[in-house]
Amino acid sequence: MNIIVFGSTGGTGRQIIQQALDTGHSVTAVARNPATLNVQHPRLRLVKADVLQLPEFEQVVQNQDVVLSALGWRSKKDVFVYSQGVGNIVAAMEKYGVRRILCVSAAAVQTNPKLSFIFRVATKLLQRIFKSAYANILSMENLLQSSELDWTVVRPPRLTNAALKGKYRFSINEWLARCHFISRADLAHFMLHHVSDRNSFQSIVEVAY
Repeated sequence: MNIIVFGSTGGTGRQIIQQALDTGHSVTAVARNPATLNVQHPRLRLVKADVLQLPEFEQVVQNQDVVLSALGWRSKKDVFVYSQGVGNIVAAMEKYGVRRILCVSAAAVQTNPKLSFIFRVATKLLQRIFKSAYANILSMENLLQSSELDWTVVRPPRLTNAALKGKYRFSINEWLARCHFISRADLAHFMLHHVSDRNSFQSIVEVAY
């Protein structure tokens, strides 16, 4: 399978790339500074491009089987990477007829009623602190929902750097109870193992241990 990864230099993106290569896929990693990946592999193609600049990466979307987006923000000036970046990705996909995309979102963009009172309060606090970022993430989700692509929005809770387990819970278009944390390795594992899962097409998925 030909997989193109955006947000490839982040923790989740790196996990996606390594796990995809380990399982025999061909990977195109798009990043503003791909040299920081420090990964070489005969099935890995590194592309230097800014996701906010469509002409820089548009053509590399051609002939891909799936897009995996692990885009994330590092400062307030980067929050538009979600809506504008994914908007550019969608435009490239529509141009070249690529239909499948999985995007990392965040569980805290909405308050899960199945969480305990303490966790619901914590969620509300996060929504206040990261108001602009979460608003932009929701704009990204709305953009995907208005498209005709086979999209999946993946909403993980707090991410850790723990080792891969390969075991986790998830819910499709439903709130997930005890949605507290998951490792970046298992988030990547979930995304790669649900590329062809039609039950997750045009759906919002929560995933956690």
